[in-house]
Amino acid sequence: MAKEPVRVLVTGAAGQIGYALVPMIARGVMLGPDQPVILHMLDIPPAAEALNGVKMELIDAAFPLLKGVVATTDVVEACTGVNIAVMVGGFPRKEGMERKDVMSKNVSIYKAQASALEKHAAANCKVLVVANPANTNALILKEFAPSIPEKNITCLTRLDHNRALGQVSERLNVQVSDVKNVIIWGNHSSSQYPDVNHATVKTPSGEKPVRELVKDDAWLNGEFITTVQQRGAAIIKARKLSSALSAASSACDHIRDWVLGTPEGTWVSMGVYSDGSYNVPAGLIYSFPVNCRNGEWTIVQELGIDAFSRKKLDATAAELSEEKALAYSCLS
Repeated sequence: MAKEPVRVLVTGAAGQIGYALVPMIARGVMLGPDQPVILHMLDIPPAAEALNGVKMELIDAAFPLLKGVVATTDVVEACTGVNIAVMVGGFPRKEGMERKDVMSKNVSIYKAQASALEKHAAANCKVLVVANPANTNALILKEFAPSIPEKNITCLTRLDHNRALGQVSERLNVQVSDVKNVIIWGNHSSSQYPDVNHATVKTPSGEKPVRELVKDDAWLNGEFITTVQQRGAAIIKARKLSSALSAASSACDHIRDWVLGTPEGTWVSMGVYSDGSYNVPAGLIYSFPVNCRNGEWTIVQELGIDAFSRKKLDATAAELSEEKALAYSCLS
């Protein structure tokens, strides 16, 4: 029997990431090749015409799984009945702007969208925040949508996770699909910690630790980390535009694994509400290694954390605590 369509909201849908993301969702990349979808696309009034153009293209592409398109600048209409919300819209930092100015703009955007989701989204709606500062935007959304369970509000660090997989696969000249269990700890910012201490590679003679195969701790503790941390800036330098294709693809990966589950023995990185695991302060949205099953994520426990890693976990937590304080100061 055909499945009921799932309603998926994409905010900032006329932007670069939105434009890359909506065809992926319509093609089944996010929820599977047998799951019909209805797309809800939201953008700001100045982008209304461009948004309508995206809707025209979706119709022209004749996606078999796409059962309807709502394109609107009205937040209530956009949020009504949605099962999954991908929050791509936000206020980007412009030259000469202080962090507090950006934070204050995003606090007001996420406050409004949180209350619309809370009042109008479907029960058990899953939320993924992509717009930066992603962790703190997700925290604000959680604050202003108290009836949405905290486990349903996440932010995107899968892009960083995938970047780390890509760097290891390039270095070792292996297929990226043979590398697994890297971890992104902390903030989706340059303070994040890409950790390969538990990562493995599938080889003809079984799974081998990444460290054992790379045989270069200086690279793994130095250039590897900074390359992943600063990959977004490197792409802007090369393209003169931010990473849209890879961000859209990893947003699909994040939701797909959350909804359909992670393979046995494999974890992924998701920004989730901290419960104090790994001595990370509770009450932050922080990236952890997680397993997903039956639509629920669980933090992978009891992984060894060496002294080098401990410092990195604490530094990114400190940055997130500072961002949280800044965001809350914008509320007063």
